[in-house]
Amino acid sequence: MDSEVAFDRSPAFRVYKSGRIERLLGETTVPPSLTPQNGVVSKDVIYSPEKNLFLRIYLPEKVSDITDKKLPILIYFHGGGFIIETAFSPTYHTFLTSAVAAAKCLAISVDYLRAPEFPIPIPYEDSWDSLKWVLTHITGTGPETWINKHGDFGKVFLAGDSAGGNIAHHLTIRAKREKLSGIILIHPYFWGKTPIDEFEVRDVGKTKGVEGSWRVASPNSKEGVDDPWLNVVGSKSSDLSGLGCGRVLVLVAGDDLFVRQGWCYAAKLKKSGWEGEVEVMETKNEGHVFHLKNPNTDNARQVVKKLAEFINK
Repeated sequence: MDSEVAFDRSPAFRVYKSGRIERLLGETTVPPSLTPQNGVVSKDVIYSPEKNLFLRIYLPEKVSDITDKKLPILIYFHGGGFIIETAFSPTYHTFLTSAVAAAKCLAISVDYLRAPEFPIPIPYEDSWDSLKWVLTHITGTGPETWINKHGDFGKVFLAGDSAGGNIAHHLTIRAKREKLSGIILIHPYFWGKTPIDEFEVRDVGKTKGVEGSWRVASPNSKEGVDDPWLNVVGSKSSDLSGLGCGRVLVLVAGDDLFVRQGWCYAAKLKKSGWEGEVEVMETKNEGHVFHLKNPNTDNARQVVKKLAEFINK
């Protein structure tokens, strides 16, 4: 039984009929470094002792111990369909280091418990706990010195790619009283049973992959991929007017399965009555989170540059 595959999402993961999951990607980790990498230092801090959950903080080395300079705060949630990847993988360590070097901000990369061992909505609850933990530093008396000393709580941004973009959206809906400055959704993981518009071309195999992956992440969902957690754009019950920030940046990729979801999210937001500013940037000839897998490409540099411009606007 343990060798029989129930769902094969290679090269990302496999789930066996016994319930065991074999993660094929995103399990490698790299340590933080107080030795500057690209001018950035980093360290890991626990935010949930009960669950033994950590986050990684990144800071420009020039301000780490020398000044009390306040910097914008970027809180980042990693992707991976709620199933693979961690905040400590080489992929995200490299990306956040580049982002902090470009944006001159303080970044906090959040790790959360993953499905299927910890199904939806647990990743959202962990992420919410991380946001609450960060906000305990507003008065400068929180448990982490770097945030107390350098965090500018007038400039707080949530961001994430794929499933992390989905998380960032839902937290910003929930955190409307916190007056966040903005969110950055990179190739956000939104989906539904029917195409979002006439331009959304669906590959049968990839569509089945999305549906199967969501069943792994959210086995108790009665609506399947029309679950409001996932069908943010197509669901009539999904109200975006209460989004708790003033600015939104949506990054989409021309060859990504989710490209129309990103475009239509921005359009729906504009029509919702939300009083804010939304912009979309599309990179051509690029698939889903291609920039993370290929950080030295022009498209990857373009994503980092746009993120930095948005934070410092």
